[in-house]
Amino acid sequence: MSDEVLTEQRGRVLLITLNRPEAMNSVNSALAQALLAAIERLDTDPGLTCGVLTGAGRGFSAGMDLKAFAAGEPPVGFDTFIRDGAKKPLIAAVEGFALAGGLEIALSCDLIVAAEGVKLGIPEAGVGLFAAGGGLVRLPQRVPYGVAMRMALTADPILADEAKEVGLVAEVAPKGEAVDVAMQIAERIAQNAPLAVAASKQLVQLATGMSEAEFWEAQAPLQATVFTSDDAKEGPRAFAEKRAPEWTGS
Repeated sequence: MSDEVLTEQRGRVLLITLNRPEAMNSVNSALAQALLAAIERLDTDPGLTCGVLTGAGRGFSAGMDLKAFAAGEPPVGFDTFIRDGAKKPLIAAVEGFALAGGLEIALSCDLIVAAEGVKLGIPEAGVGLFAAGGGLVRLPQRVPYGVAMRMALTADPILADEAKEVGLVAEVAPKGEAVDVAMQIAERIAQNAPLAVAASKQLVQLATGMSEAEFWEAQAPLQATVFTSDDAKEGPRAFAEKRAPEWTGS
């Protein structure tokens, strides 16, 4: 794994750390490629159920590395992560700030845990751009229309407490403890069956904008896979035997 992204397995949870603190964890090609490799590990390792994504240093991420971009070096692979995210649940643990593409990285995750005082925003309009990394489609899915529009048009950030009130942030952690709180949530997720967790994530995402008929159709193949899995047999067996289940992800 590249030094730009660090990984640490903790039980069934993979902690992924963006590691360019001197550049506010801004994304260049090296970091983007390393992040994709970490996500591939999360998604393909049957011993992993969930991931936590955080940033080293004083903030989560300032988004795309504008110096590299201005030098004709766009972050190759960044758009792939922004668009696809992870197949397994991924929790953003944010300290300091998540701005511009940094917030869009967090929005590519399923849950956001933010420390007290964290700034979250899409300031691109203030520098002649707009949030082209999914912020303008995902933000209105997480917060009320008026909040999303205010953030997009004024370029002003909101703080963690307001973000919690409007639903953008799942939990507000004490300063310096965002990873700890995110890990607690991730470890709770990891107690559950991996296939069931991944399918639940996919279906919650698909439900947005679908009719009920379309949803039932999309659910059918996932139900056929999960409900006939080894884990679907192990769960009821463990319940009957009054013991913790031993999931295999198959």
